[in-house]
Amino acid sequence: REIFDDADNLSLPVPSGLLVGDPVRVGGLNGVLVTARTPDTQTITDTQGPVTPGGNPAGYASVKLKGAREFDAVTFAISNIGDPVYITSDNALTATASGNSLYGHALSTKAAASGPLTVRITNR
Repeated sequence: REIFDDADNLSLPVPSGLLVGDPVRVGGLNGVLVTARTPDTQTITDTQGPVTPGGNPAGYASVKLKGAREFDAVTFAISNIGDPVYITSDNALTATASGNSLYGHALSTKAAASGPLTVRITNR
């Protein structure tokens, strides 16, 4: 039974402290935050009763699970287009595979330790 025809943009539980545009890993899903996380205690009461702003339940955000994104202030160099990019348990991007999960693949290179990097998000 189909639940979503296109499940590439979903409301998912995300850790607090992340901002719109940040990379995130939720279980085995990689994505980027499209909306801010709805606070755990924020509700609005309308004529139908309590609702959360933006349509996401408390503790959730809208997450895009596919595509490519330019991330600012990435703190590692990438030598080749197609090199793997990993994500830490704290949702930071890294070039280090050990102890981290594959997030995607570089679509740009950069020699400097700081600066933007374009990454194609991978979910498999």
